[in-house]
Amino acid sequence: MSDVVELDARRLLCPLPVIRLQNCINQQAAGARVRITSTDPGSLNDIPTWCRLYGHSVLEIDEGDNEYVFLVEKAEDGS
Repeated sequence: MSDVVELDARRLLCPLPVIRLQNCINQQAAGARVRITSTDPGSLNDIPTWCRLYGHSVLEIDEGDNEYVFLVEKAEDGS
């Protein structure tokens, strides 16, 4: 799947980046990819933990300029 859904969670504090990601992922087909950008340092822990709990994959994490960018792939089983 080549299309990536872009999700802007800048200037949102915990738990809002994870909630926005969850809402977005729930609207996608299995295997879909979402790129979420956050400015909350807690996202570095929260997003990978949430993904692990629900079976989604964090494919990339990029840090820079006080922003954190995650590429997440929705689990094949649709969880």
